[in-house]
Amino acid sequence: MSDDGPRVVLTFDAEHPDRPLCPPGNVEKILDALAESATVATFFVQGRWARSQPEVARRISDDGHLVGHHSQFHARMPLLSDDGIRADVVEGAQDIVETTGRDPRPWFRCPFGAGHDDPRVLGLLSELGYRNVDWHVELDDWEPWRTGPDIERDAVQGVLSRGDGTVVLLHTWPGPTAEALPGIVRRLSDAGARFVTLEGVDA
Repeated sequence: MSDDGPRVVLTFDAEHPDRPLCPPGNVEKILDALAESATVATFFVQGRWARSQPEVARRISDDGHLVGHHSQFHARMPLLSDDGIRADVVEGAQDIVETTGRDPRPWFRCPFGAGHDDPRVLGLLSELGYRNVDWHVELDDWEPWRTGPDIERDAVQGVLSRGDGTVVLLHTWPGPTAEALPGIVRRLSDAGARFVTLEGVDA
């Protein structure tokens, strides 16, 4: 893999699932696939999820992946008051730090992407030491009709179309995402891509 190939950031939102296709051990399967291919990724961790899954949350950190913040309760940020946003972010950060051993600042991803362009939300995040991270390739991997081959194909096409610095949105709980991941990594690596965390593109 060339050192000057296009950089790709695989990001995974680690949160409580609310759809079907959530097989047990799916996060571990994703982490195993990343470890086997020596691929680094960025995980946006929901604080409440980390508190309920402390061992796997810690493994994300121990495996060398970048840890970001995905709120405490996965609420749409624009619906919260200023104090509500502050409380959600602070409480979530406490759970993330306690479970992963990592301070997630400055990386934050608004649940559902809601608030990514809201000056009030962004101002409050900045006050707390964060900046929101959006994405370039969205694969709808949470939808029950999306299959592993669909996700793999669209991820590869999306990254190759956009090029250097592409941020890909994935989730840790859909079974088809874990199924798609080895093929995504293999095909993009064969195309010369380099997998980096957000720190590698300073998103």
